[in-house]
Amino acid sequence: MIGSNAFRGKHILLGITGSIAAYKAADLVRRLKEHGAEVRVMMSHGATQFITPLTMQTVSGHPVSLNFFDADEEAAMGHIKLARWADWIVIAPATADCLAKLTHGHADDLISTVCLASEAPLILAPAMNNKMWSHPATQQNYQLLKQRGVEFFGPESGDQACGEQGEGRLMAVDAIVSLLLTKLQPGPLSGTQLLITAGPTYEPIDPVRFIANRSSGKMGYALAQAAVEAGANVTLISGPVALGTPDGVNRVDVETAQQMYDAVMQYLTQTIIFIGCAAVADYRPAHQAQAKLKKSTNNDLTLQLQLNPDIINTVANSDNRPELVVGFAAETDDLQQYAQQKLQQKRLDLIAANRVGDRLAFGQENNALEIFWEGGHKSLTEAPKLEIARELIKVITERYHAKNSI
Repeated sequence: MIGSNAFRGKHILLGITGSIAAYKAADLVRRLKEHGAEVRVMMSHGATQFITPLTMQTVSGHPVSLNFFDADEEAAMGHIKLARWADWIVIAPATADCLAKLTHGHADDLISTVCLASEAPLILAPAMNNKMWSHPATQQNYQLLKQRGVEFFGPESGDQACGEQGEGRLMAVDAIVSLLLTKLQPGPLSGTQLLITAGPTYEPIDPVRFIANRSSGKMGYALAQAAVEAGANVTLISGPVALGTPDGVNRVDVETAQQMYDAVMQYLTQTIIFIGCAAVADYRPAHQAQAKLKKSTNNDLTLQLQLNPDIINTVANSDNRPELVVGFAAETDDLQQYAQQKLQQKRLDLIAANRVGDRLAFGQENNALEIFWEGGHKSLTEAPKLEIARELIKVITERYHAKNSI
């Protein structure tokens, strides 16, 4: 466990831009100082409309830098002093406008100028409406900044201040602090190779039709992010989804169950922990038509189906079995019975079961899990999927270390 002096001697320059999430910056400063950091704050004009500079000065213990047209500050080249003072620059929240300015090298306010003048590592924690985050311009800026070495914390999915749901929420303050702490001391899964499957599989009937399910992949992607936060080296084998790859994750795209099986087998020899979160189709058409099947008005269409390979069962019983194998069970009824049955029959170390078919169905932002292992059980009540993922990774970490201590 990292002590309260983990950040002692570290200079963290916090930039706050104009998002409603700016109110969380006061708590972020407080938490960073609790770990020994010296924190200075710079704010955009928009940020001051949501939280006052006096508040940030009070929690940080230092005057807040607002602009580079302050004669007293700039007589001593204040923005250059800030740029040289910082060990890390963290912008939280970072708006879409902030990302755009940094991408294109603007220097028309204090925050963008300091970032341009500094060689300190830059970390952005975006916060914006989900449509703004998913807009092609923002996504292009995001990708370009990542290519230049800028690190992103979040954003998270969930309810937004505008009343909508989706990706764009500021990452939780605890999570931001935890990620910064992992830069100083390895996380509980540091160096551990994790292999995660996520999303649905598409089983082609003909060139335009396929058998699939309603899985969005959100839970598996949340697990990948949570595992990276815990220090793991993560490979994510993903079926077809409309989700961005979490930072630090090696993503392998597949479409069919057979392709997912082949990819898992390829990475299995180097895997320490395997998490089978994908909703893999149990069956596939025995014969795939090479041309589009035409509708007949006289006859029904009969498809012959054959079993797909059982990925989680193969992994759990492989000669290259990982040290910990975690499965998922999505059930409409008798959740505990089916989950524990699957745990035993497939020789899993842990199983996470969730109920589907109601308001926690596939594609929703929230989830709830019942976790079972031999001689143990834990319930995770309804919460955003990333929060659930972090709690599940904690349980997985505990079981992994407990198994290795025997």
